[in-house]
Amino acid sequence: MNAQTEHFLIPGPAGQLECALNLPDPEIFTEPLGLALVAHPHPLFGGTMDNKVVQTLARTFLGLGYVTVRMNFRGVGQSEGAHDAGIAETDDMYALYQFMRRRYPDLALVLAGFSFGTFVQSRLHERLQQQGIPVQRMVLVGAAAGKWPMPNIPANSILIHGELDDTIPLQAVFDWLRPQEIPLVVIPGADHFFHRRLAHIKNIISERWD
Repeated sequence: MNAQTEHFLIPGPAGQLECALNLPDPEIFTEPLGLALVAHPHPLFGGTMDNKVVQTLARTFLGLGYVTVRMNFRGVGQSEGAHDAGIAETDDMYALYQFMRRRYPDLALVLAGFSFGTFVQSRLHERLQQQGIPVQRMVLVGAAAGKWPMPNIPANSILIHGELDDTIPLQAVFDWLRPQEIPLVVIPGADHFFHRRLAHIKNIISERWD
């Protein structure tokens, strides 16, 4: 993402997993305010941790003072293993969580994702919830409702979707959120990949953060 990005490999359930870590500016934040894990879109359709929406999420959390880490799911880049429709990818993200927790044991945890990554992160949240592990907040962009069985999410989650998303229809997201009574921010004119609308994602999250 920038010259200060730390690239490294961690052991995962199916082999090594490629990760990228960024730290908030120490001149602005004497101590990090939290830890953000960011998940990328579908690996079989070109999704990687360098996706523009994923990088926008990472930059946003850096600006908010969070240690920010991205990971290539199994079978992507240098990450070993084969795609598993989000099931084993949840195990990969849990391995990243455990690795980062050893490095930053006390930081508040945020889970963020784009598209397929929202399915993985919602499953990870469900797993952590069952273990009594708190998650400060979730940020889901282009939530994969209707594509995969999305678990329920916390009431304070930030949801962002494009009005013209033809990959994950807006109505499917409304149908998923309606019984949870969670609001959704819709960006007018935005497609699934938020072409020429990336700045809106950063602004929406930053304005709603507390």
